[in-house]
Amino acid sequence: MTGSTIAISCDDCRLQDTDTCDDCLVTFVLGRGPDDALVIDAAEAREVRRLADKGLVPALRFSSRPPGRAAG
Repeated sequence: MTGSTIAISCDDCRLQDTDTCDDCLVTFVLGRGPDDALVIDAAEAREVRRLADKGLVPALRFSSRPPGRAAG
């Protein structure tokens, strides 16, 4: 899947503004603001899963909101 990417935005996550955010991979990797997105390709996503499987980083907990549903 060359060229495939995964875009993760806190605004698209149904777990936004919950305690889950404190141990989120996106927060862990970037230490960024809640409105910033993380974009990784398929190979990077596999490596992140491998790191999480070994306990080296928190697991990705992103869960997409249904289309048309806003945060809050």
